[in-house]
Order: sequence, then C-alpha cells, then structure tokens
Amino acid sequence: MRMIIGGLLAAALSATLTAGSATGMSDGDRQRLLAHLDMTEGWLVSEVTGLSQPQLTYRMSPDSWNVMEVAEHLAVAEGQYWTNLQDSMKQPADTTKPEATDAAILWYGIDRTNRQKTGEARLPTGRWPTVQGSLEEFRKRRAAMRAYATSTQEDLRGHRLIDGNMDVYQWFLMISTHSQRHILQIREIKAHAGYPSS
Repeated sequence: MRMIIGGLLAAALSATLTAGSATGMSDGDRQRLLAHLDMTEGWLVSEVTGLSQPQLTYRMSPDSWNVMEVAEHLAVAEGQYWTNLQDSMKQPADTTKPEATDAAILWYGIDRTNRQKTGEARLPTGRWPTVQGSLEEFRKRRAAMRAYATSTQEDLRGHRLIDGNMDVYQWFLMISTHSQRHILQIREIKAHAGYPSS
C-alpha cells in the first residue's frame, strides 16, 4: 500500500512540476522585461530626437562611431538578436541552470569599461540615410518583441540560447541591456568637449 501511495505522490509531484514549467514567464519576469524594453526604447528616442546633422555625425575620434552609426547598429543588431531568440525557442527544452545570471546581464547594460568590437554583420554601413530611418526600424523590431513579451505563454527560462551561456529569457533581457550600453555611448558622445552645441 505504501508503494502505491508513494507512486501516486511521485506522479502527482511530477505532474505539478511539468505543469509549472509550461506556464511561461512568471509575472515578475514579464514585468521586469517589459519595463526594461520600454525604458531603453524611450531613452533611445529621447537621445536622438531633435539632433542636428553636425550633432548626429560628430565623432569623438577618427575611428569612433557617431550617433547616426550607433542608432544604425542598434537597428541592425536588434533584428539579428531577435532572430536568435526565435530560433532558440524552436530548440528542445533544456532546464539546466545557465552560467549567466540576471544580475550580470543587467550590469552589462551599465558597465562600459569592457568594450568589444561588434561582428561584421552589425557594423554601421549607412543602410538608412537618416537617423529617423534607423529609429523606425528599431521601433518596428521593438513592437514585435514587446507583443511577444506581453502575450507569450512559452517557457523562456526552460530553453537555452543557441551557442550561448544563458537561457532565452536572459537573452531577451540582454537585447535590451545591449541597447542600454549604446545609449550610454550616445551620451558619452554628447558630453564630449567637441560636441556641437547645435
């Protein structure tokens, strides 16, 4: 009799865990992700709106990016990162604990002391003739991401990023913190001594 009851309890526990993993994002995860996406989109729009052409094209040094190029990079990168997220969700579930932490991903958006060169496919090449073109592309991607983040019932924590050390939820957060890093870059440009006043 004990074996039967034990077996029933184990089956019930297993069903509960399975049901819990299929519920998608927790309310807290969803709220934090949406807040961060909204924050970085709002910041980017605010930082580039109303800038003159000399301000948009000012470089702190000959090999540094200007505001136009940063905005283009973000428009391009977000599309590629969004594709990575979608492709990762098509992979089988994997509940192993990721090496990355949410705290480290949030810190990545703030700490610009460790700077790396981006991949060739994400380099700015003048794809859009105006900053508004880059911004429109960026916001189009963000609208799709926000719609997904708002409504998905998929378990992003239960999937791993393809060729990454984080789960898909963390990658989603990383997309936004990556933008935050570059918004800080724009602010650095605007704070530089030689930046045009108009």
